[in-house]
Order: sequence, then structure tokens, then C-alpha cells
Amino acid sequence: MQTLPEAGDTTRRRRSSRGTTGRGGRRVFNFAAGPAIMPRVVLAQARDEMLDWRGTGISVLEMPFTGPEFTEILARAIEDLRGLLAIPSNYRVLFLQGGAYAHHAMVPMNLLRGRERADYVETGHWSRRGIAEARRYCRVDVAASGERDNFTRVPPRQTWRLNPDAAFCHITTNETAQGLEFHWTPETGEVPLVADMTSDFLSRPVDIARYGLIYASAQKNVGPAGLTIVIVREDLLGGALPGTPTVFNYKIQADHDSRVNTPPTYAIYLAGLVFNWVQGQGGMPAIERLNRRKSAKLYAAIDANGFYRCPVAPADRSLVNVCFRLSDESLEARFLAQAHRRGLLNLKGHRVMGGIRASLYNAMPEEGVEALIDFMEEFSRHHG
Repeated sequence: MQTLPEAGDTTRRRRSSRGTTGRGGRRVFNFAAGPAIMPRVVLAQARDEMLDWRGTGISVLEMPFTGPEFTEILARAIEDLRGLLAIPSNYRVLFLQGGAYAHHAMVPMNLLRGRERADYVETGHWSRRGIAEARRYCRVDVAASGERDNFTRVPPRQTWRLNPDAAFCHITTNETAQGLEFHWTPETGEVPLVADMTSDFLSRPVDIARYGLIYASAQKNVGPAGLTIVIVREDLLGGALPGTPTVFNYKIQADHDSRVNTPPTYAIYLAGLVFNWVQGQGGMPAIERLNRRKSAKLYAAIDANGFYRCPVAPADRSLVNVCFRLSDESLEARFLAQAHRRGLLNLKGHRVMGGIRASLYNAMPEEGVEALIDFMEEFSRHHG
């Protein structure tokens, strides 16, 4: 376990729990969808260890990835992640690169295992990206789609048309652009369930044994951009398509402890610090309670005020990406500009969807949500 230092004096500890302080002494809350807010205590430790990691005289940035120091960092990060998610022993944890977008291709490269087709559930922007990439390697059957509802709800499981001969069934558990999230795990029988969990990974407990493979970019709840985490059941390894590049082959990466090539060492180090921070918050149950409380407050404020609207069905609303519009959309640019001046940063919606998006990842304190709600109420009074 990588132990975080004491947070220093009480002033630093108080400030780190509530947001950052920008120029002019104003408090700043970063609602970016990714790269996203990170725990201040983690950044403080990274700052303190930047030039000298634990008396070695070198920075983590300078460590050989095969050396004993980084080997220790990697092993502890994997151990802590296994503990947080209760990952079964027959699953491998890989720390790779490429972002979720690369793994949209790497999943069919590795999991087709001699089959020619796979099922995908279409729920929004990122599942569509996954479908487009997978079509380069296999026949994609869209087992269910939320397009008819403009991606405002997750298609009910009873409407899915699954193929028992599919190599796998792929879902995107949280659509960051639409603010839509699976709050249930679909049953797919003998067909392995594969999930892109990029934006809700580590935001709530997950029953890993229900999935054949999970992948997630780190830059939401885990750490900086550059790291992608893959959790894969061992029996699914070893059937990569001929011609799959060595560094894209999950089996070879697993055999070499994610070090076929130089891994994103500093991103792994920071992820390990975040895993330790999550443990210190009370683990996944405590993190989920906080995330549910934060999102419930914001959705209640939206629903109580006719000035704002969230089109997503209440049962399918994301805990981590709250997307909404103003009733008068011509005011959205003014809303964003005034919010920025108040220290409420990066609230602009996805470039495809537009609107407002408040990302409430693990490190976003409850005070940030309350500050946003206060601003929203004030803005609606002046412009409603």
C-alpha cells in the first residue's frame, strides 16, 4: 500500500478538501469531464516526491521501468486496485496505454478468438465510437439501441437481441456526452460481457465476476491521461487475431506484467496514490454514497427549477456526468462565462452535444456541488 503523508498544517488540509484557490484568492472548482479533478492530497504528495522518491535521490519520472523501485510501485498499485474492487484471482490487471479509443480496437483484436461477430449495445456517443472501430475487425450486431429515444434512456434488457454465438457483448457503462449510465449489470449468459467503464470506473463497487473484460482510461476517477486499465478474465486471453501488434496483445502484456514496452510509469505511480486515497475515504461503498449524494443534490436543483432541464430518464441518469440545458438555450454562453468568473470551471457540454455538463468525479467535494447550485439559483433569478 502506498501511504499518503499527513496533509501538513490544518490550513492545507482544510483547503485541499474544498477545492483550490486561484488568483485573487477565489475558490475554484473544476468540473472538467477529463482530464479531470484529482485529490489535492495526492497532488501534494506527488509534488513533495517529485525530485526524490522515498530517499532514492531520483524522481519516479526517471526510474527504469524494469528496476526494483518501479516494480514495487507497479505491484502495490495492482494490489491496492485488487483490494478495492475485490478482483477475483482468475482475472489479470493490465496497465496499458492508448486510451479507451485504442481499446475499442484492441478488444475485438483479442476477444474474437476465431469468431466473426460481436454484439454491441448502442447508448450514445462513446458506444457509437466503439461500434465504428469494432467494425474494422468483425461483424457488429447492434443488439439494442437508444437512438429512438435520442439516447435519453438505457434500452431495457428485455428488448436486447443477443446472439448466443457472439464472441462477446459490449456495453459502455457511462456515456459522458449524454449523461447516461447503466445502474445494473446485464446478464448475457455464456457470452462474455465487455464494458468500457472509462468515466464511472472506481466511482462505485463493481462485481468483476459478472464481466469478461473491463477497460477504462484513467483520466476521470483514477489519475492523469495516458494510462488505460484493463481487467480481463484469464480464460479469454491467448486468442488474438493474427497480425495483432505485440503491444496490443493482452496475453503477451499479461505475461510480461504490462511491460512489453515502456508503460506510462508516472501515470501508474499517481494511480497508485489515488487507490490509496480511495481506501482512506472508506473504499468503494463510501465513494458510492458520496457520489450518489452529490448527484442527487444537483439533479434535485435542476428538476425543481423550470429554468433548467435534464432530458435523461431519472432511472438512467449518470452519477458522474450531469448533463442539462437551460430552457432558453441562448443564455448558455452567458451562464458559462459567469460561472467561470465565479470559479466554477469547465462546465461546457461535450462538443457534439452542447449544453452544460458538470462532472462530479470522486475528487469533486460536496462543497463544489453546493457552490454550483447556489450559482444556478442566482442565475435563474436574474434571467428567468
